[in-house]
Amino acid sequence: MKKPNILLITSDQQHWNTIGAFQPELSTPNLDRLVREGTTFQRAYCPNPTCTPTRASIITGQYPSQHGAWTLGTKLMEDREVVGDSFQSAGYQTALIGKAHFQPLRSTEEYPSLESYPLLQDLEFWRQFNENFYGFNHVELARNHTNEAHVGQHYAIWLEEKGCTHWRDYFMAPTGTMDPKKQHTWDIPEEYHYNTWIAERTEAQLQRYQQEDESFFLWASFFDPHPPYLVPAPWDKMYDPNELSIPAVVPGEHDRNPPHFGQTQQASPDFSSLRESGQSIHGYHSHLLPEEERKQLVATYYGMVSMMDKYIGRILDSLDELGLADNTIIVFTSDHGHFFGQHGLQAKGGFMYEDLIKVPFIVRYPGQVEADLQSDAMVSLVDLAPTLLSLAGLKIPPQMTGVDQSEVWLGRKSRARDHILCEFRHEPTTIHQKSYVNDRYKLTVYYNQTYGELFDLQQDPQELNNVWDDPDSQQLKSELLLKYAWAELGIEPMPMPRIFGA
Repeated sequence: MKKPNILLITSDQQHWNTIGAFQPELSTPNLDRLVREGTTFQRAYCPNPTCTPTRASIITGQYPSQHGAWTLGTKLMEDREVVGDSFQSAGYQTALIGKAHFQPLRSTEEYPSLESYPLLQDLEFWRQFNENFYGFNHVELARNHTNEAHVGQHYAIWLEEKGCTHWRDYFMAPTGTMDPKKQHTWDIPEEYHYNTWIAERTEAQLQRYQQEDESFFLWASFFDPHPPYLVPAPWDKMYDPNELSIPAVVPGEHDRNPPHFGQTQQASPDFSSLRESGQSIHGYHSHLLPEEERKQLVATYYGMVSMMDKYIGRILDSLDELGLADNTIIVFTSDHGHFFGQHGLQAKGGFMYEDLIKVPFIVRYPGQVEADLQSDAMVSLVDLAPTLLSLAGLKIPPQMTGVDQSEVWLGRKSRARDHILCEFRHEPTTIHQKSYVNDRYKLTVYYNQTYGELFDLQQDPQELNNVWDDPDSQQLKSELLLKYAWAELGIEPMPMPRIFGA
C-alpha cells in the first residue's frame, strides 16, 4: 500500500476562533469544508506565540528551548534534525511554498541567514537556488507580510514572470514606493497577491507529484492574517466594522496581573527596564487604540482570513481533481494566535492568554480520521512532526520531544497528553516565561520573578481573574507548580536508550 501523502496548510497569527463553522460573523466556506470532512481539535496550542520558535518546532518536533531558535531574530541551526530529513529518507518528496521564517532578516559571519538583506532580494540567486532547505528538497519562499519592504525571493520572481514589472509600487520603502498613509485597502490586484502565488505554486507541485506518482510532504505556508492589516478589493469591504462584535475592555482586569499587562493600557509606558538585548520587543508598548480603528482592524483581519480561505479552497479542489484526496492527510493550523482587542491587547507579545497560544487545528484523512467531529483532546504544534511520521509508518527520531498523536487522530484513543507547555523567551533574562496548561488550569511562571498567573479556565474562561496571589489558591498553586516541574522533566530528550548497566 502506498504511504499517505501529507499536506500541511498553515496561516500566520490566526485567532483560534476565526473559522466560519464556529464563528458566524466570518465566511470561510473552505475551512468549513475541512471542519465537516475532518476532526477539529478545539484545544490545540502553539509551543511559543511567535513565528520563528514555533515554525522551528513544527519541523523539529522539539520545544524552542531545545532546538535553539528561542525568539524572533534567531535562527534554527542547520545541523538540527528535521522532519523532512526522515520523509526524504523514506522516499518522499518534500516542499515548502510560502513563509519559512527559520532565519532572521540580518546575517552575520557567525550566523549567516538566507532570509536576510540583501540576499533575499537577489532574485538571480533565488532563480538558481536548488539546495535542500531544512529538509525541504524544493522551496519557493517569500518573507513579507502584506506590503512590507521585505518582499523578494521567489514571490518577486513570480510577480515579474506574471508581467507585474511595477510590483514595487505595492510595497513600502526602501524596497517599494507605496504610500505609507494607505490603510486597510491594499491596491495590489488579487491576481498578484501572494495568496494567489502560494495556491498556484502548490497546485503545480501537486500536479508534478501526481504525474510522477511520488509520495509527498508539502507545506503550503500562508502569510495572512498577520499584520500589517491590508487586503485588496473586494475583500477590504467584505465586513462592515460597525456590524462586528468587538472585544470589550474590562476595567481593572490587569490590576492583579504582572506589571507589563497594565502598562500596555497606558498612553506612554516605559519598558526600558526589560530592554536587555537592544533589539525590539514585540508587544511591549501602548495597546490603546481609538474605537473606530479597533473596529476597522477587525474588519480587515476578517477580510484577510476570508480571502486566504478562497485560495485554500483552490488547493483542496486541486487535490480532488488530481485524485489525491483519499490518500492525503491534510492538517490546517496556524503558528500562533492573535489579539484583536481581547484584554485590551493587539497582535502578540508576552501575554499567555488562550487568544494568543491556542490555534485553529483541523485534520482530514478520508476513511481514517472521523469526519465532522470536534475533539477536546489537547494537541501542541510540537506534536506535528512525530505524529505525521507515525501516520506514515516511519520511525520517530528519539530527540523529538513532541507527543505522537496518531492514535488520537485516528480515534483509537481519547487523548495522548494531559497538559501543554508554552514558552515565551524574548530577552535572555528579563522576558522569559513559561505556561503550564491542563484540563482546567493555566499557570504561568516568570524567570527570577515572584509574580505570575493562575487562571481557572473552567470557572473563568475569559481569564479575567488572576488568582496567583489569592490566599485561597495557594495550595492549588503549589500543586500546579509541582506538575509544571514534572512537565519540564518529562520533555527532556533521550537520544538513545540505556543499553547496558555501565
